[in-house]
Amino acid sequence: MALFDIFKPKTENKGKIFKRSYAAANTGHIFADFKGSERSADSELRPALRKIRSRSRDLARNNEYAKKYLNLLKNNVIGEKGFGLQVKATDSVGRLDQDGNQRVESAFRKWGKLGNCTVDGSMSWVDAQKLAIECLARDGEVFIVKHRGANFHDSFALEFLEPDQIDEQKNERLSNGNEVRMGVELDRFRKPVAYHVLTYHPGDYDYTTTGKSPKHVRIPAERMIHLYDPSRAGQTRGEPWMTPAISAMKQLGALREAAVVNARIGASKMGFFTSPSGDGFVADDLDGNMPIMEAQPGTFHQLPNGVDFKSFDPQYPNNEFDSFHKAVLKGIASALGVSYFALSNDLESVSYSSIRQGALEERDSYKNLQKFVTDHFVRVVYDEWLSAAMEVNSFGIPVRQYDRFSDAAEFRGKAWNWVDPQKEMNAAILGLKSGVLSLSDVASQYGKDVEELVSQIARDKDIAEQYGISYALEPYGANFNSVNPDIIGDDDAEVQG
Repeated sequence: MALFDIFKPKTENKGKIFKRSYAAANTGHIFADFKGSERSADSELRPALRKIRSRSRDLARNNEYAKKYLNLLKNNVIGEKGFGLQVKATDSVGRLDQDGNQRVESAFRKWGKLGNCTVDGSMSWVDAQKLAIECLARDGEVFIVKHRGANFHDSFALEFLEPDQIDEQKNERLSNGNEVRMGVELDRFRKPVAYHVLTYHPGDYDYTTTGKSPKHVRIPAERMIHLYDPSRAGQTRGEPWMTPAISAMKQLGALREAAVVNARIGASKMGFFTSPSGDGFVADDLDGNMPIMEAQPGTFHQLPNGVDFKSFDPQYPNNEFDSFHKAVLKGIASALGVSYFALSNDLESVSYSSIRQGALEERDSYKNLQKFVTDHFVRVVYDEWLSAAMEVNSFGIPVRQYDRFSDAAEFRGKAWNWVDPQKEMNAAILGLKSGVLSLSDVASQYGKDVEELVSQIARDKDIAEQYGISYALEPYGANFNSVNPDIIGDDDAEVQG
């Protein structure tokens, strides 16, 4: 505002756009390189998808932090045992159908054994879940074909396809009104109808033929599981989860490599002797007229007459390297949605309170991913298996009972150990005694169901009685009278990493 603008009369400004309405829309010189886009999600993704996916895969192969991120997802979202199934179907009077539930659970575990659940026989059900979450993070999407056939266990098996085989170059309008976008056929409501799959992987070397032609197979959508997490409305394909961190991880890797090379050069200092005549100088090679001498750490050479040596003494990495490296890595961790401590394995100077807060926030993220994988993959596979297994009478329950055992299925993901188990356990006991928590709340924190927990304790007691061992611990009794609330509070003592 100019100095005398305050004396100007107010005027109407209808229809005018104020330049300072939104600072984020500033078009001044400091925003000159801030390029936005008004294109749709598919228009943004289509030209970049193949490049992003290949770079994400390269980092997964060669970058230690990308590899750690994928392992964190497999360990925390899927876990050692994968998603556990518990069926709670009831009979006509509302009681749990224990016999039927156990039949279904036992049959599903058998189908999930190594060699049964995939068409190639190379994976177990837990392996398939881990592959799915890794492909989601690395490639952005997973394609799984559901196969039916008498040659499969329970007449059902899965086939994993890499996203490269769903041809993102195939884009056309079909005569029936459907549209093919990046290999996915959509109806007028943009609902997937079919997937156009290449009969070969475009990056695979074919040892049997000299040439290839782009042949497609149309797979109906009801036979395909397309697992991806869209970030925008109308998005047809998935983008790799590592996309926001790809640039920083690549640059940080290059920085570390340069620092290592500089450190090696700095540690390999050498010296030269000079003499008036230059006698004794012998070059190892010549580059044109330029003599070349190969040097090793701790060696000394003589230079010819008239030649001087200018030392190269790199001082990097210096004291600022560590702090800068941490700052970049914290940004990468934020982009990936994991904690810095988990990604870097850096537990230096952390307290119980800080690491607990970070762990709780990170576990909330993993729980959200568990819910996503359960709804979009695990339950879909279970329902398809249940239908196929009932049709071939795998466990003696007719297919007309499908809805009863499908609707009653529950899946439990991995649970986590606490930072300080004693404090957390005493807090749970206090919550139970005060009525704030239920037994179901506590059991769920450990990845268990109340029915499973109680039956497991009963089985342990029966086994102890069979061997004549006294079961000294009596849970849920009146012996929890000495809970010390003082040990529930936070303790800021340093945690030794």
